[in-house]
Amino acid sequence: MSRAVLSIGSNLGDRLARLQSAVDAMGDVVAASGVYEADPWGDVEQRPFLNAVLIADDPVCDADGWLRRAHEAERSAGRVRGKRWGPRTLDVDLIACYQTGPDGPVEILSNDPNLTLPHPRAHLRAFVMIPWLAIDPDAQLTVGGRARPVAELLAELEPAERESVRLSPLVLQS
Repeated sequence: MSRAVLSIGSNLGDRLARLQSAVDAMGDVVAASGVYEADPWGDVEQRPFLNAVLIADDPVCDADGWLRRAHEAERSAGRVRGKRWGPRTLDVDLIACYQTGPDGPVEILSNDPNLTLPHPRAHLRAFVMIPWLAIDPDAQLTVGGRARPVAELLAELEPAERESVRLSPLVLQS
C-alpha cells in the first residue's frame, strides 16, 4: 500500500472544477482539505489560486505512479508548462509518498532528476502546510534529512506567508 500527499492548485478558468477534476483523478482519496485561496508566488501578475491538499491511497501505485497520475490530471485540465510560478489551469504536486512497512508508514525519499521526494519546497509554502495540517494534525515531513512536524514547519514561516492563505467556503467532494 502506498499513500500520497498531493497539493492541488488552480487560478485559471473554473478553479473549483479544476481542483475537483484532480480529486476525481487520484482514486481512493482518504482525506481532502478545505479549499483555500492563496496569493500567487513569484513576480507574475495573476489572480489568486485555489489550493487544497489530498491524501490518497493505492494498493499498487509507487511514487513514480503517483507522479504519472498527477501529470495526467494536469494534462487533462489543459495544463501548459510555461513561466515558472505563472498562471495554471491545474497544478498537482506530489508532496510526499509513504510505503506501508512492518512498523507503519515509511516516507519514500528520492533525489531522482524526475522525482524529488519529499517536494523540495513544500515546507516553504503555507498553501501546502496549512491545508495538510488541517487534515492530518500529526503530519511530518523530512526536511534537511530529518522528519519534522508540519505544525513546526508552518510556525517557522513568515506571518505574511501564513496570512496569504485564507480558508474559503468552497468544498471538494472526495
